[in-house]
Amino acid sequence: MEYIYSAMLLHSAGQPITEDHVKKILTAAGVKPDESRIKALVASLEGVNIDEAIKNAAMPVVAAAPAAGAPAEKKDEKKKEKKEEVSQEEAAAGLSALFD
Repeated sequence: MEYIYSAMLLHSAGQPITEDHVKKILTAAGVKPDESRIKALVASLEGVNIDEAIKNAAMPVVAAAPAAGAPAEKKDEKKKEKKEEVSQEEAAAGLSALFD
């Protein structure tokens, strides 16, 4: 997982995803780099438009969620509101205990 995270970090920073860069990030994070895994990662990401891949991966989830969960959404909101009210009261009671 940390190998993917290092590639995503490089991408978000606008840096090229190279074996050397991935190795430096992993080393800085305290992970012992595996050269073969790094080579495989860099090779598999070569020519891939990461922004487009993220957009396409997130699209089906966003499109399916409203259609599947729309009728039950109102009931869930009411339950969440009640739970939040209780939790806010409990939080206030817990904070007041700090000052006793």
